Amino acid sequence: MAIVGFTIGMIIGRLQQPAPLELEQIEELPAGLALWFNEQPQIQGDHVDGTVVLRFESWGRPWNGQLRIDNKVARWKLERNGKDLVLTLLAARPLHGDWSAAEVDGRWRLEVSLREQ
Repeated sequence: MAIVGFTIGMIIGRLQQPAPLELEQIEELPAGLALWFNEQPQIQGDHVDGTVVLRFESWGRPWNGQLRIDNKVARWKLERNGKDLVLTLLAARPLHGDWSAAEVDGRWRLEVSLREQ
């Protein structure tokens, strides 16, 4: 009887547990990126030697790519660092970035806008 009660309690607990924060999609924009999450992300961002670095605690797979800013190539890479995902945006010239998150149709969109410094 105790085992059955314990098992039912574990099932109910799992059903009430919120979904973990997950990065679902990345879109390239004309001057940056849009990252789509299932929940609101907590973002820590910094500018390091002309590179834009964003860190957020989330599940997701590593990605990389490149985009054009003023007809010049900028590269981006998303990688895991422990429990965090780290997005690094790098170009041959120093970059400056602004980011903001907003809820859109039940998902959260983090928009990163880049420009030359």
